[in-house]
Amino acid sequence: MSELRPMTSALTRITILSEFREFIARGNVIDLAVGVIIGAAFNDIVKSLVDNVVMPPIGLLLSGVDFAHLQWVLRPDNPLTKANELVAIQYGLFINTLIRFLIVAWVVFLLVKGVNAIRRRDAATPEKEPSAPAPQEALLMEIRDLLKTRGG
Repeated sequence: MSELRPMTSALTRITILSEFREFIARGNVIDLAVGVIIGAAFNDIVKSLVDNVVMPPIGLLLSGVDFAHLQWVLRPDNPLTKANELVAIQYGLFINTLIRFLIVAWVVFLLVKGVNAIRRRDAATPEKEPSAPAPQEALLMEIRDLLKTRGG
């Protein structure tokens, strides 16, 4: 009985590995992985856009307010100690993150809208009917049909 246990364990590992390989080989999983990687890179672009392009003019319009430094201090930092004891609710960073989310949501909305427009256009175009075969092909089909009727 002890000899069967290692054999069963090895077979289970092989089965799991083959199932995993099949799972990874599916197109949807690879597409999803590519989407996640591109999304992470897009997040960095949007973060830079919000922090360096969108928020400075908004801060300028609001009398030079830098949203990244807006916070409610619950416990101030003690300058006599080396440890950072500041406890604050950083609502300015939350505002930046909210604007970043709205930009990403808008871009995703535009992408989905574009894909839906392409799908609607493709669904609206009628299917082309197959054209009549060329004269040589029609002759060959007649010969084939005659051979079928004689042979059968």
